[in-house]
Amino acid sequence: QLQLVESGGGLVRPGGSLTLSCKASGLPLKYYAIGWFRRAPGKEREGVLCASSNDGTSYYADSVKGRFTISRDDARDTVYLQMISLKPEDTGVYYCAGKGLGRFPAYSWDDYDSWGQGTQVTVSA
Repeated sequence: QLQLVESGGGLVRPGGSLTLSCKASGLPLKYYAIGWFRRAPGKEREGVLCASSNDGTSYYADSVKGRFTISRDDARDTVYLQMISLKPEDTGVYYCAGKGLGRFPAYSWDDYDSWGQGTQVTVSA
């Protein structure tokens, strides 16, 4: 089974940047699409923020388009989420999730088969 571990979260000032990593193990990342999700404090988990298919196709939700960039290095079994121009409303726990071949992009948490434990991102002055 694919196992995922996020890292790179932290405290950043508004307007700042942060890059998260999602390290896969158990199975080769190259067979999986990876999505990033966020749960803001006191809110329900949002639909997928962005996703990367195993053929290099990317998807971005309107809320992050132009500010977030997803990339992957299958040789390192790692997916990255580069975030710039961060806003306080970007605060939350960020999760990566993996799914096998099939419909892309998958928008819902339940469409994925494997999930990481999350990493906290706090955007505050």
